[in-house]
Amino acid sequence: MSETDSFIDEVTDEVRRDRLFAMFRKYGWIGILAVLLIVGGAAWNEWQKAQAEAAAQAFGDKVAAALSNNEAAARETALTAIEPAGPGRAVLLAFLASAEAEKAGDKDKAVSTLKSIADNGGLSQTYRQLAQLKMVMIAGDSMNAGERDTILSSLASPGGTYRTLAMEQQALIMVEAGKVDEGAKLLSQIREDAEATPAQKARIDQMLATFGVTNAEG
Repeated sequence: MSETDSFIDEVTDEVRRDRLFAMFRKYGWIGILAVLLIVGGAAWNEWQKAQAEAAAQAFGDKVAAALSNNEAAARETALTAIEPAGPGRAVLLAFLASAEAEKAGDKDKAVSTLKSIADNGGLSQTYRQLAQLKMVMIAGDSMNAGERDTILSSLASPGGTYRTLAMEQQALIMVEAGKVDEGAKLLSQIREDAEATPAQKARIDQMLATFGVTNAEG
């Protein structure tokens, strides 16, 4: 390489460096801002996670404290007094409070609490249907027969989340009404249903044995 070529290369390199420094002075703040935004965003996300975890821990501690009471009525009162943050925690508290009210012998209050869940259009169908099913189970024959049948028929429709459980309640109502054979037949059908859980099948086996039915066909 000649001295001329070497000189040209050196000048070219200097020009490139000068352009690079000029661009950095002109646009470098953008890169710095991007770094700050990335670091700040990560810190904000971590702070939010920490806040959410702290809130969840505080909520769990309050629920645990409420459930530590010796009397069911006291547990129900303590659960009702907790201020939930968000509909998910509110519905959890409502289900727990309803269960404690039932244990305390106050079925009307238990059913009323569940009805508030079932009638809340802002909640998911899963929560609302579960509340309906538990309403029927707790109220028993004290619930209007027509309302009870309507609820169970809806829950037992194909595709329902609690279909087999609703059918089980229908079968029990048949048995209580003296229609033992019809109830046992429906229980046998549930026993063979693919959606029935092992626990439900075991429970049905015990009931069928009580009715003198020893096979799944009834």
